Amino acid sequence: MLDKTFSPAVFEGKQYVRSLSADAFALRGDGDPYTIMMPPPNVTGSLHMGHALTFTLQDILVRYHRMRGRAVLWQPGTDHAGIATQMVVERMLNAEGTTRQDLGRDAFLERVWAWKETSGGTIVSQLKRLGASADWARERFTLDEGLSHAVRTIFVSMYRDGLIYKDKRLVNWDVKLQTALSDLEVVSQDVDGAYYHIHYPFVEGAGGITVATTRPETLLGDVAVAVHPDNPALKFAIGHHLRLPLTDRIIPVIADTYADPEKGTGAVKITPAHDFNDFDVGRRHGLPLITILNADGTLNDAVPEKFQGMERFAARKAVVQALEDEGFLVTIEPTRHAVPYGDRSGTVIEPFLTEQWYVRADILAKPALQAVEEGIVRFVPPSWKNTYDRWLEDIQPWCISRQLWWGHRIPAWYDDTGAVYVAETQAEAETLAGGKPLTQDPDVLDTWFSAGLWPFSTLGWPSIPDDVKGHYPTSVLVTGFDIIFFWVARMMMMGIYAHAKGGGYHDALMAGQAVPKEALPAAVPFKDVYIHALVRDKNGQKMSKSKGNVVDPLELMDRYGTDALRFTLAIMAAQGRDVKLDTARIEGYRNFATKLWNAARFGEMNGCVWDATFDPQTVTLDENRWIIVKLTETLGTVQTALETYAFDDAAQALYAFVWHEFCDWYVELAKTIFLKKKDHYPLDPEETQKTFAWCLKHILQILHPLMPFITDEMAQSLGHTDRPLTVEAWPKTMDLSEDFIGAAFLVEKSLKPRIEGLRSFRGLLGFAPQEKLVVYARAEDAMRYAKDHLLAMANCDITSEAFPQNGYKVPYSWLPEAFLYLPPTTDIAPLKERWQKKWDESQKERAAVLGRLNNPGFVAKAGEEVVAEHKARVEMLGGKENALKSAIDAVDGGNCLTPPC
Repeated sequence: MLDKTFSPAVFEGKQYVRSLSADAFALRGDGDPYTIMMPPPNVTGSLHMGHALTFTLQDILVRYHRMRGRAVLWQPGTDHAGIATQMVVERMLNAEGTTRQDLGRDAFLERVWAWKETSGGTIVSQLKRLGASADWARERFTLDEGLSHAVRTIFVSMYRDGLIYKDKRLVNWDVKLQTALSDLEVVSQDVDGAYYHIHYPFVEGAGGITVATTRPETLLGDVAVAVHPDNPALKFAIGHHLRLPLTDRIIPVIADTYADPEKGTGAVKITPAHDFNDFDVGRRHGLPLITILNADGTLNDAVPEKFQGMERFAARKAVVQALEDEGFLVTIEPTRHAVPYGDRSGTVIEPFLTEQWYVRADILAKPALQAVEEGIVRFVPPSWKNTYDRWLEDIQPWCISRQLWWGHRIPAWYDDTGAVYVAETQAEAETLAGGKPLTQDPDVLDTWFSAGLWPFSTLGWPSIPDDVKGHYPTSVLVTGFDIIFFWVARMMMMGIYAHAKGGGYHDALMAGQAVPKEALPAAVPFKDVYIHALVRDKNGQKMSKSKGNVVDPLELMDRYGTDALRFTLAIMAAQGRDVKLDTARIEGYRNFATKLWNAARFGEMNGCVWDATFDPQTVTLDENRWIIVKLTETLGTVQTALETYAFDDAAQALYAFVWHEFCDWYVELAKTIFLKKKDHYPLDPEETQKTFAWCLKHILQILHPLMPFITDEMAQSLGHTDRPLTVEAWPKTMDLSEDFIGAAFLVEKSLKPRIEGLRSFRGLLGFAPQEKLVVYARAEDAMRYAKDHLLAMANCDITSEAFPQNGYKVPYSWLPEAFLYLPPTTDIAPLKERWQKKWDESQKERAAVLGRLNNPGFVAKAGEEVVAEHKARVEMLGGKENALKSAIDAVDGGNCLTPPC
């Protein structure tokens, strides 16, 4: 028996533990494999709304396909999060009065592993709170031994193929953490700053060139000034030389199209060692690279002595002052501009010249682009293919080394001459070195390198066990658009490289040619890439702590229940549209769960018990046939929607059916049958009881992927099953006969409109719900039993007897030749006054809406959806006015049959 009060907190945790105990989420069966790799959240993380959306949508898919009989593997795991985790432990050490350097590398790593074991699983428990039905027995960690082996194996292979190499290039450098960062770890912020206009004098003759910069301290590393070759004002200077202010350096004026004649002064200072664009200019012109910074952000000995050792921003002030003192500062122009910050340290990032390990991403990108272009991998929505293509077509070398201690240490060793030996183990490297003593590279790999292997390293690659061999390629990747490049593209490049070795793949790859098409279907890491949008606040603003609009999913689950949050995210996950999260919507879907709960209790109280022998195709009552047809339609809609990642369509269909058809209409129709007060039609309660229980069981099954907790609790409490629904079979569709569907059509197109019409009509005319009305129909109504339902659900008594010889008849358009009967004693004056007032108000509103529609400016700005709403409003108001006018006319003398009219 269901509890009287719906309280998710009572059963959610219990149901999840029950599913774990039943091993319900484990890979099982010999069905067609269906695989999703859980995007590994950072081990330092906690659940946020982006996680909640991603993992809810994944869980919907895996529960659905598990119920369809497929061999489902939802592979879970967490990412070691190199920088984030190292910072967490370093802060702990600092609070103890020590540093990682004091401990040394080995002791520090021991502390990190200890922290990971005790505190690093928070987000996993939160994912379980969300209902994630992953195969937790297979949980992986990006630093576990198996994944470490995969990383070493592919690194060595790519190095020997010439795809990994060392180079000295500019990187995003965090001076606080003293490591290179990926672009994803850099956030751009608009800040108040200035353009410093500086005069560079000619060496030959008078005059000079003025340049503008927001980073005047980098002037000390300038090696040229560039002007556009077609700049009419400055091309005369090309080939001349300038004296670099504050130094003794002489620098050339070069011609390069990078200098925009329409921007700033038209001349650009070139500092190849401290600006990414300048670095490219420097390579084109063979310019020297002068680094002026130390790794900690202080100025080095490549600058004049008076600036050496200064912190970079202190040096900026000193350089500006020196420029002013020596007459080189032309003006300072305030501006607001974007500045890059490290997302972990909060420090301004510097372009910094260092030697790092790189991947030749331009080569690996070609087959990754080819796989999507040839339809082997599909993006949903398809528009995201353009973003993917754009990023990969313009890809730069991928910097994969980080100056950290926590992570996959680069499998490279050096002898005392600096020669490098890349191998999977030190012993193998020493063999390659002929027994020389070696020192391992101190750097670790970028976290995205190991994350790029996730779809196959988690399965045991390079030696995949038999039980999971069919699970690569995976079925679908569900993720946000912000990591299409950082993760999706890397998985594509690494997955294809690791799995498409044969069939001429390698030769074509290294030659930059299209790889054999037949090598790609089994090599790509996934078949579909479903890109969901951002979760924003209810006003469409991006959530941020600074705005104070961050919504905590854990708090929402505590307040409204997990199922309500999951359903909200699903119903708002329209393809290509951001989710605007309003807590009022979540509350509404908690009410949806409550309504279903109460409907089930109504069924229990009226003897609706699940009967496994019940055949729904044998029912005879039109009401029961109707609900079975509607459920069958809903089942088909949900299946189609989930197969095409239209989560919102699936949720909308379920909401409409459960709330309106089942809980509203069918429960009310069943009440009439259960309370059967009239004997003129055989309303069979037993058939309805079985139909009700059958429908409820199927509702719980279809709803389960979206709302797993309430459906499991109800199914078990009602005796439908003793197993979690995720391992129960998905309902089968039925081929219903034309007669069966026709009977249901009568309810849909005849009975329901009559009830709705009478309810609307009485409301429009201002009659209270408890005020019984009488409707006369001169012709026999199409459904003999309609009278019972109309009386019970609209408080209207329908009769086909002769209309009385006195009283008032008010037209009612939903029944043929039918009229509402008002006794002759009715006080008509207040009714007419009320109807006339409503008619006047409707006329006024319709005129206002028409005025807006007739305004070209409004139509142009409003958009199609708003215009359509206005047109529908006009039509509705017109119908309302016609009904009111008919009622007014009916009692205005013309339609009164006898006195006192």
